[in-house]
Amino acid sequence: MKKIILASAIALTFAGNLAYADEAAAPVPDNALSFNIGAVNDYRFRGISQTRFDPAIQGGADYVYNPLGLYAGTWLSNIKWIKDTVNSSGNASGKGSTEWDIYGGKRGDIGGGFTYDVGGLYYYYPSNNYASAGGTANANTFELYGQIGYGVSYFKISNAMTNTFGNLDSKNSRYYDLSSNPEIAGGVILGLHIGHQTIAGSTFGISNSKFSYTDWKIGVSKTFDDLAGITAGVALVGTDAKDGSYVTPDGKNLGRSGVVVSVAKTF
Repeated sequence: MKKIILASAIALTFAGNLAYADEAAAPVPDNALSFNIGAVNDYRFRGISQTRFDPAIQGGADYVYNPLGLYAGTWLSNIKWIKDTVNSSGNASGKGSTEWDIYGGKRGDIGGGFTYDVGGLYYYYPSNNYASAGGTANANTFELYGQIGYGVSYFKISNAMTNTFGNLDSKNSRYYDLSSNPEIAGGVILGLHIGHQTIAGSTFGISNSKFSYTDWKIGVSKTFDDLAGITAGVALVGTDAKDGSYVTPDGKNLGRSGVVVSVAKTF
């Protein structure tokens, strides 16, 4: 469930305009295609571990048409939460070990230092049978999002146009994201984030609000030009998700505080 500015986890993706120190700035191409690959010790999405605290290999591709600020892309990661939930229910053998994100949108300047970013993101879990867990729906989810940025900070709202990650009757669940990524020294980027996930609707007459929670993150990252442009990062993440809401098969809280280490390269 990649966070998008670009296109964002780790869950950590930074995007922005390139600045050139040369007297004559290099021209920006009309079309730009890039690829990315990376690894994390624990894939966290909105603070919740998607891999039961285990590592993930991730990668994707992004296309930007600069004259209009249009972009599209795709991204994949291994996950465990769908299979874990279905297997724990005892109703079926869990299927769905891959997350495939497909997204597109438009971004640009508003003026006065403000920027905007609007688009849609489809979280696709091939062959998932999450609905077999009982009291759940298909895990596939589509969100529309809108973002206002100023400098290195932004506020973003994502609204689910379908059921939200397998929760029944949860259309119009929302995620609120306030983040800032300032440079602190020597190319080191400080990543600050707080977010809030609401889960709308109810399951069998019981409100889904018990699955709503707040998450947070503080971390640092740096791109090493002398190491083939690899970006390394470390972040402390956590949530106030209640025990029993997001858990491993043995009952551990998937939203508990933890350290996420990441390495990635864009080319």
